[in-house]
Amino acid sequence: MSIEFLLTTLIIVASPGTGVVYTLAAGLSRGGKASMLAAFACTLGIVPHLIAALTGLAALLHTSALLFEVVKYAGVAYLLYMAWQSLREQGALKVEADADPRSAWQVLVDGILINVLNPKLSIFFVAFLPQFIAPNEANVLGRMLELSSVFMLATFVIFAIYGLCAAAVRDKVTGSPRVLTWMRRTFAAAFVMLGAKLALTER
Repeated sequence: MSIEFLLTTLIIVASPGTGVVYTLAAGLSRGGKASMLAAFACTLGIVPHLIAALTGLAALLHTSALLFEVVKYAGVAYLLYMAWQSLREQGALKVEADADPRSAWQVLVDGILINVLNPKLSIFFVAFLPQFIAPNEANVLGRMLELSSVFMLATFVIFAIYGLCAAAVRDKVTGSPRVLTWMRRTFAAAFVMLGAKLALTER
């Protein structure tokens, strides 16, 4: 495992994006358990993209403008839906002292969908991982799975750290109705901006 791969992975995963914003929001609104669920969900959301890369579907996504646009705008629509839910204080990011099992399930589902509906992840795996596989590699599939596993582990650990840090200050943040309103608007705006960024993304 090259140091270049590890450093690049850490930089990519730690950079603020949809998964980071979602995990922070889960930690602030629902606490440590929800932040861990969110981190796990975002990590699970990588699996379909890995499968797409390994089976050639990602290459099809890269070459088919229509398919790319369909998946992209589905992702945009879902991010806007998350923004709307944040403003209404409903759904997975609703602030609750004691969350029921259904809400925990919703945190998991939303986190998975946020990553699944990002077509750039599939293309990322096609473009990123092969750079760290030697041309004379005897077991390309095994190497791809090894690199992907490290990337997913880094995703879970870093996202969990973000989420737990957010959960640690949850009581201070959620103690004021004014701060709660500001927090909902901030996360809603973040989801809107991420949706706009995704909408402007080209293959």
